[in-house]
Amino acid sequence: MTRNLFLGFVIIALSACGTSTQITDSWRDPGVVVDTANVHKFVVAALLKNQTIRRQVEDDVSAQFPGKAVQSYKELGEDELKGDDDMYNQKLKNDGYDGIVMMRLVDVDKSTRYVPGAYPMYYGSWRRYWRYSWTGFYDQGYYTTDKSFNVEVTVYSLIRDKLIWTANTTTVNPAGKGELFSDVSKAVVKRMKKEGFLK
Repeated sequence: MTRNLFLGFVIIALSACGTSTQITDSWRDPGVVVDTANVHKFVVAALLKNQTIRRQVEDDVSAQFPGKAVQSYKELGEDELKGDDDMYNQKLKNDGYDGIVMMRLVDVDKSTRYVPGAYPMYYGSWRRYWRYSWTGFYDQGYYTTDKSFNVEVTVYSLIRDKLIWTANTTTVNPAGKGELFSDVSKAVVKRMKKEGFLK
């Protein structure tokens, strides 16, 4: 249970507060339990085209684990990986990494919903109704569009050279990309602990 149980995913995360993110499904290797006390070093990768957001997300997660989590843009660069997979695996192993955590925005779904309006409240007599309603006439309803952001999280063990945990998540109307991935990481850590994958 040492390095190969690397990543305490390390808690890719950001603490354990509540979040608006829901995990739609997840899978774990039943033979793996990650003991964070034995975690050494791991790479955090946000697979995003926008390099500013990518750096923000990777910096945010890595800051929670100084000396353990390292941003992918620092270790692997900002461009697409080119060359032999074994070369990258060996490089990371030689540099003392136990694993890699990747987060990827898979899709954004849009849905329209109707927000009903409101009538003024009725107050006992017609005079009260008149008085209190004078400045509170019917508030017209409207349609609004919700955006659901679907993010996939995967955890790979470099020692075992295989996937050991993965989940699909959905977050409705996040304030921004940074907040989106922050919420995702909190939800993921909570699920990992609940499943007994992370301790």
